[in-house]
Amino acid sequence: MTAIRAVVFDVGRVLVQWELRALFEKLIEDQSELDWFLQNVVTPEWHFQHDAGRPLAEMVPELQVQFPAYAAHINAYATRFNETIPGPVAGSFEIVEDLARRDVPLFAITNFGAEFWAGFRPTQPVFTHFSDIVVSGEENLTKPDPAIYRLALDRFGLAEGEGLFVDDSLPNVEGARANGFAAHHFTDAPTLRAELEALKLL
Repeated sequence: MTAIRAVVFDVGRVLVQWELRALFEKLIEDQSELDWFLQNVVTPEWHFQHDAGRPLAEMVPELQVQFPAYAAHINAYATRFNETIPGPVAGSFEIVEDLARRDVPLFAITNFGAEFWAGFRPTQPVFTHFSDIVVSGEENLTKPDPAIYRLALDRFGLAEGEGLFVDDSLPNVEGARANGFAAHHFTDAPTLRAELEALKLL
């Protein structure tokens, strides 16, 4: 059995919080209207197009034509995206720091739009600990497509079984397990820390 020697993190909802509501609750006071907006206008499914590589210059005007009354809100999605990320997930940055101190190789695979990643990554010094990060929007591949895991193994220089992949999405975890990774379904930092200790990585 191959020994795990590296940890491969998801970003959203593992390392940092992500919630579209965090931005739009600043722009829409009425809770029923806010709920409707997030279910029908700027939805996670619509946002996922950018994760998959579609440029904002196509997505935003198209949606503004569909919902002209919310044109300014849709523009805010493009210009204020970092406000959908209110802060780190409790305890996760500390795990990264502790792994880095032990010289455990660190990587990430994230479903993240390329344009948003360019604006977000520089705000988070924690990413200096990562040797490489596969970003879906840069590769036009998203988890749980088997190809993104194969690409990651190749880029990271890992043999099958050498990387522990950590994600909050069960389909992404199952995809990783089927394509060369050991995997941990993330629920909270203490549970992850316990597994990393059991694996002698912490």
